[in-house]
Amino acid sequence: MTNHIVLFEPLFPANTGNIARTCAGTNTELHLIKPLGFSTDDKHMKRAGLDYWDKVKITYHDDLPAFLATIPDMEKLYIVSKFANHDYTDVDYTGAGDHYFLFGKETTGLPEAFMRKYPENAIRIPQNDDNIRALNLSNSAAIVIYEALRQQSFPNLARVHTYQHDKLK
Repeated sequence: MTNHIVLFEPLFPANTGNIARTCAGTNTELHLIKPLGFSTDDKHMKRAGLDYWDKVKITYHDDLPAFLATIPDMEKLYIVSKFANHDYTDVDYTGAGDHYFLFGKETTGLPEAFMRKYPENAIRIPQNDDNIRALNLSNSAAIVIYEALRQQSFPNLARVHTYQHDKLK
C-alpha cells in the first residue's frame, strides 16, 4: 500500500516544497498536475523542501484527465474540499491498494464539474468558514496524510527516535 498526495495546478512554490518535505518524511508519493504556477527550479520551492528532493518520488501529469487515467481504483481517490459532506476522519484508509489524496489549486480549488462528478469521493477538514476561506494547502495535506498513516499504524515510520528518547530520561 502506498499513499499519494496529488496537487492540482499548484500555484505557490513554498506550499509545494513543504508538501514535498512531508512526503519525504512519510514515504508518500507526490503527484503534480500541470500547469504549475512556478518553475520547479524555483528557489523558494527548493528552500521549502530543503535537501529532501532526492527522497521524494514525484510524478508530473499534463492535466487532470491524464492523472485520472493512472488511478487503478477510483474508490481510493479522495478529493479534499471544504464543500465535501464527509470529514476526512470518517473514511477507512486501511484497505489494500494505493490511496490518492487530491488537493485543488490554492486560489480556486478543483474544477466544479469534476467535483460534481465524484461527490462520494470528497472529504473535508472541518473549519470555521466564517473566519477563513480555506486552510493552508501544505497544512491540509499534512493533516490528511497523517490521519491515513495513523489508521495504517504508521507503516515504515520511526515511532520513537532513540537519541531524543535517551535525552528525556
